[in-house]
Amino acid sequence: MPKHVQRNFSRSFKLEAVRRMLSGANVSALARELDIERCVLKRWRARFLEGGVTALRGKGRQPGTKVAVVQRPKAPPGDLAAAGERIAELERKIGRQQVDLDFFRRALRQVEEARRPSAEPGVRGSTRSSKR
Repeated sequence: MPKHVQRNFSRSFKLEAVRRMLSGANVSALARELDIERCVLKRWRARFLEGGVTALRGKGRQPGTKVAVVQRPKAPPGDLAAAGERIAELERKIGRQQVDLDFFRRALRQVEEARRPSAEPGVRGSTRSSKR
């Protein structure tokens, strides 16, 4: 279960929680009781004290909030298809390179594991003979 779950509360629920805080209820105890973080309760109280009941918005966007619409320039269909092909080609190339890297990493690991430690300082260790 995710640690942070987005929950929506009605304006009346928020108003009741703020009313209890303003009447002297312990914020920590109230947060545990309502299963809400203290910072959320404090935010609701600050909004209420600043703007009254209307500042405690219910579900959905806050009234008067404008949504910015970003328009992307449209590419000609031929350019889009060519770009898609190029992306697919590059992804295939990356896949092949990853396979090569994995192969060489395993080979290097096997060589390092097979290497015999040196008997004397300054003398290199040797590997087993390939003839078995």
